[in-house]
Formats: sequence, C-alpha cells, structure tokens
Amino acid sequence: MPLMKSWVASANSANTPFPLNNLPYGVFSLADEDPRCGVAIGDMILDMAALEAAGLIELDAEAVFDLPFWNQVMELGPEVWAKLRARLQEMLAEGSGDQATIAPYLVRQADAQLHMPFLVSEYTDFYAGRQHAQNMGAILRGSPDLPTNWLHIPIGYNGRASSVVVSGTEITRPNGQSKAPDADMPSFGPSKRLDIELEMGAIVGTPSDFGAPVTVDQADAMIFGFVLLNDWSARDIQAWEYQPLGPFQGKAFGTSISPWIVTKAALEPFRAPTPPREKKLLPYLDGTIDGLYDIALEVLIQPEGATKATSVCKTNAKRLYYSAAEQLCHHASGGCGMNAGDLLGSGTISGPEKSEFGSLMELSWAGRTPLTLDTGETRTFIEDNDTLILRGAALGDGYQIGFGTCEGTIRPAVKFPA
Repeated sequence: MPLMKSWVASANSANTPFPLNNLPYGVFSLADEDPRCGVAIGDMILDMAALEAAGLIELDAEAVFDLPFWNQVMELGPEVWAKLRARLQEMLAEGSGDQATIAPYLVRQADAQLHMPFLVSEYTDFYAGRQHAQNMGAILRGSPDLPTNWLHIPIGYNGRASSVVVSGTEITRPNGQSKAPDADMPSFGPSKRLDIELEMGAIVGTPSDFGAPVTVDQADAMIFGFVLLNDWSARDIQAWEYQPLGPFQGKAFGTSISPWIVTKAALEPFRAPTPPREKKLLPYLDGTIDGLYDIALEVLIQPEGATKATSVCKTNAKRLYYSAAEQLCHHASGGCGMNAGDLLGSGTISGPEKSEFGSLMELSWAGRTPLTLDTGETRTFIEDNDTLILRGAALGDGYQIGFGTCEGTIRPAVKFPA
C-alpha cells in the first residue's frame, strides 16, 4: 500500500511516523486543560473531544472522546473501530470537502502534553522471544536449551497494572532483596543490575466472558492496537526471588509504554507469519491469520549530559515466536475473562546477532562484556539518570507507521525507610 495523501502537509513526509495511513490514538492536554482523546496526523493532533462537542463526529454513543482514555471506544467493538477509522481518513484525505470545517480542530503536537492513552485493566507479560529465552538460559544456566514447556505454550506471568506508565515518566530505581553468590544472607538495597526489555504491547479492545475460551482468530479480532513496551527489570532482585513462582518485585516497579495506540488496522499491511514450529502446537492454538508484524525496533541509551543517544540494539517484532493472538487465546483458554484495556507484553524481542539483543542482560552478557557508548562511557546495566529510549516503525512504500518514542529516565533509589 502506498502513502495516502492528506491535506495536512506534514502527514505527507516520508519521515513522519504519523501519516494518514496510521492515525494512532492518544490522550493529550494543552496548558491547564483537562486531558482528552486525540488522533495524531503529521505533526498535529486532531482534537476528538472538540469534534464530538461540535457534532462533527458521532459513534452512536455519548461523549466517548471527552475522556482521558480510549477504553469507551474500545468497548464499542470492531465494527465501530472500522467506521471511525474510515471517517477519519475521509475527513483528512487530500481533496476532502471537510478540510475547512476540520482544520480549526487541529493542534500542534509540540504544544501538547501526552498522557496514558488508556486505562490498563490488567497487565500480563509473556516470554515469547525464542532468542531471548535461549540467551537467558545460556547466561543463567550455562545452556541455551529451552525449558521443556517453552515450545508448547506461551509462557507468561501476571504483572502490575498500577505500574504501567506513559513514555516520559521517570522511573525510580527499586529497592529490594538480592543475594551475592558467596553470601550467607541476602541484603536489601537499590538494584545494581537494572535492565530494560524491548517489547511490543497488545491492547485488548473487546472482552471475553468469564469461563469462556476464545480461538486464536477470535483473539486476533479482540485486539484494538499496539504500543511499544519497556518492561524495566531489576535482574539481581529477580534472580533471588523468581524461584519457584516467577517474577515479583524485580518486575513490579515500572513498565513504560509509548503514548500512541497504533491500531491493528494500520498495521494490517505489515502482517508476518510466525516462524516454523519445532514442536507442533496443540489444536486450540491453531489460527488461520498471520499474527506477527514486520516492525523495525531500536533501543538507545542517553547518559545524563550527553547531547545524543547511542543506538545499542536494532531488531524486528517478527522475531517473536508466539503472536499476541496466540498469547491472548492461551490466556483465556482456562476461563480467565479478558477485559477491555488488558495489556499483553510480548516478552523481550531479540534476534540471533548481538546487535539484535533486546536487553542489557544479553548485550553485556550479564555484565561480562561492557558496552561502549558514543560518549566513550561504558555500561553493563543502567546507571542513575540514564535515559532509555525505544523506537519502532513499520516501514511502507514511502511512509512509516510509527508509535512515538517510549522512554524513561532512571532516578536514584529512595532511601529506605522513606
């Protein structure tokens, strides 16, 4: 599909992440105004709340845009999602008769503050990157062999919805228990091995009933859109606590997402197949639709005072082994009711080359091989006041479908007790 031309001139640049082909959904505010729903187009934001108040857009529901979240729109279902997208593209397309009417409702992104784009009902993080799982096995157990269940089941754990924050929110270095290999007792204090995980986040748009499973194809239809996701990880805290029940405090202190929800419809031209299965999946995990997406991803580190960030990883979302739809299907398979606003993290996305490793744990091989940044500084794990940046875009014919950046700066740990 080629670039769709818009009368919003900035949307026609090959460099903008927000052409007419994209139209991602976010929440913004200006000055002292309340946050409300908006749609990114070029370097502008279409004020959906103002359009709604003026009677210029309707979804057969009252006041769904004058809210600081998109959950109300999600709950209206896929037919309404398609209707809304079609109407937005019609209004904003080059030659549209709506231009004079709609133009006053555009505001500059540079003047806006972005907020969490939706209310996170629940948060589940998966472990769907095969290369990452093999790397972690090699680092932690001395063998890249996968756990026995890994090729049969999308492994995940239930995280903290309360800790999911929008890009730009500062993250406080967590305190916790850790234990040195030669120590008799654990110690308590700030994490010394703070890390990131490069992930995609899938947002559930329509719920499933408690006790009712869904197929992979039904799960695919339930997904509203995607965000970039950084699941910050305290590796030393995690290493001490994770047996036998998995991650807890080492993952509970912060998860950052990009500010714009890129709809599944915008990503449709970029679908990619899941990789060949080494072990045949059980029939309930069979689907008929390619579930991955060809999305180029990048991780950058910017130390305090540096004038630019250093790129340390470039990979692609199609490196995943399990799709979001397969993860959602498995999540609901035991009868777990899924909610509008549920967030599913993909798990760390890594490729076979070191330049594609999506965490510092892998890039520094647990601290054994430090990274050298463009500033000349070295890193094994994240230091205080470092800013970590995730970028991602699906690359089309003369355009890109971008997410905005997902970034966060690490601030020093709070002295305990506070």
